[in-house]
Amino acid sequence: MRRILIGRPLTSEQEIGERLSKKKALAIFSSDAISSSAYATEEILRVLVVAGSAALSASIWVSLAIAGLLAAVATSYRQIGYAFPSGGGAYAVARANFGLVASVVAAAALLVDYVLTVAVSTSSAVEQIASAAPALAPERVLIGVAAIALITLANLRGVRESGNIFAIPTYLFIGGALLMIGLGAARVLAFGGVAATTGTPSPRPLETLGIVLLVRAFAAGSVALTGTEAIANGVQTFQPPEPRNAARTLTAMAILLGILFVGITFLANRYGIGPADGPQGQTVIAQLAAAVFGPDSAGFYAFQVVAALILFLAANTSFNAFPRLAAILAQDGLMPRHFSFRGDRLAYTVGIVLLGLVASMLVIVFGGSTTALIPLYSVGVFIAFTISQAGMVRHWLAERGPGWVSRLAVNGLGAALTGVVAVVVAAAKAPASLLILVMVPALAGVMLLIRREYAAQLTELAVRPDAVIGPPRRGERVIVPVPQMNRAVVQAVNFGRSISDNVVAVHVTDDIAAGESLRAAFSRQLPGVPLVIVESPYRALVEPLVAYLDHTWQEPDLITIVVLPEYVARHWWDQLLFNQTANRLKRALIGHPNTVVSIVPYRRE
Repeated sequence: MRRILIGRPLTSEQEIGERLSKKKALAIFSSDAISSSAYATEEILRVLVVAGSAALSASIWVSLAIAGLLAAVATSYRQIGYAFPSGGGAYAVARANFGLVASVVAAAALLVDYVLTVAVSTSSAVEQIASAAPALAPERVLIGVAAIALITLANLRGVRESGNIFAIPTYLFIGGALLMIGLGAARVLAFGGVAATTGTPSPRPLETLGIVLLVRAFAAGSVALTGTEAIANGVQTFQPPEPRNAARTLTAMAILLGILFVGITFLANRYGIGPADGPQGQTVIAQLAAAVFGPDSAGFYAFQVVAALILFLAANTSFNAFPRLAAILAQDGLMPRHFSFRGDRLAYTVGIVLLGLVASMLVIVFGGSTTALIPLYSVGVFIAFTISQAGMVRHWLAERGPGWVSRLAVNGLGAALTGVVAVVVAAAKAPASLLILVMVPALAGVMLLIRREYAAQLTELAVRPDAVIGPPRRGERVIVPVPQMNRAVVQAVNFGRSISDNVVAVHVTDDIAAGESLRAAFSRQLPGVPLVIVESPYRALVEPLVAYLDHTWQEPDLITIVVLPEYVARHWWDQLLFNQTANRLKRALIGHPNTVVSIVPYRRE
């Protein structure tokens, strides 16, 4: 079943064959950023609509400002791809230029944002489905969790196969959105604008359209930039030459996103479309598709299908970036080491599975609502943007290579812009953003704690280079816990005899008479091996045995080897029937001072 679901194992030498072409990489790494055009406009309109329908016309200027920021960030990340081709993005830049703490904060911010990307994209995809088929709205949580499970499985099959799966929906959405924008713009130019027939905002109390409202709209629409850094994080997944192919893919992604985002916002403004109220209402992009293609046309339903698909698959950007960043952190001792393990399909299995589980929990907790999740979104990524751009400024100041002044200017502008936006987004999305501002330092603290533990273990286990290791000078004593006389016990005792001449069997019991009977049989059938009876009036087993070890063998130069017979399970249900006592003894004795636990397996023929 595992081979059917995940595929045949790949050798390490086949890794180069799993590298991505620019076309597949655009589908994998850009689906998050490009798909944000499906909901970024709606988030802008949700803010502006509180000032009345007339205020919605300001959305086009807000989208142009965000597009300008996108250009600056994309240009900056092109330079990161060239300067740090090994991947890691903001983490690698901060680690090289600011040291440990800043790099860990950047990594924590990105990890949190990747999880939110999966939850937000999936929830938005389900809302697109519900816009075309309202009857499915009550099942949006179930649909979202099922979609995340399928994407997790696809990524466990490997990078190249996930590219094959996700390329077609990505390009279908790009083509469909460009067609919708082209047809809508042509109609606007021909007829001077067409009033929308659906989704016109309901009358609301008018508020003054001031700078605060525009700033809040800008902060809401800034979700369009999430995912921009993913290509810089995964440079090593591209075919050679990796930095150049990554830079070209990033440029193509930024251009496509800018066209789609500004185009959709422009048409929503000219068609008079606004956000609908309630979970049953149509999304802005669904209203626009209905206005351009017709509310019940094949074009409308086809576009909603591809919009839902790319939003589902937008989560795939995080499924490539999150495990790869976690693996880099694990190699640096900031995450558990098994995050760097590559499975049968050369995918970072642990990171993929963890991301799927945590994102599914978020979808369940927030009821699959994009509006509820959005306030948590994009705060972390702008923190990472700012740290990475500031790190690149320091990088160019230190390197001063050819063209360093222009590169410094690009990254300096990016650092200033993203720093201001990070503050604006955090303030505009308060108090929800405060949760992220707590989660990021908390996660960074956990990573620093993990690093300290690994460093302490490394120091404790280190062997001095000038040390000469001689033969052991400690003596060994072997004890064998004996529940009864049987072949497994005989096998364990004989193994103990092969290790040491000092072998003692120990029987813990609350029935002294039965213990003496066992001693008589033991001395007759295993002569030369003493059997010690430890009385246990409270019927405990583990504690009396450990107490016997502590009070009997106190010599510092003596190693105690506890030999436990253990049954080799033939079926999964055997795990429930056998070895429970042995497992309890192992848990109690592992790590006990001067004690080694040895397992002697026995198999029932």
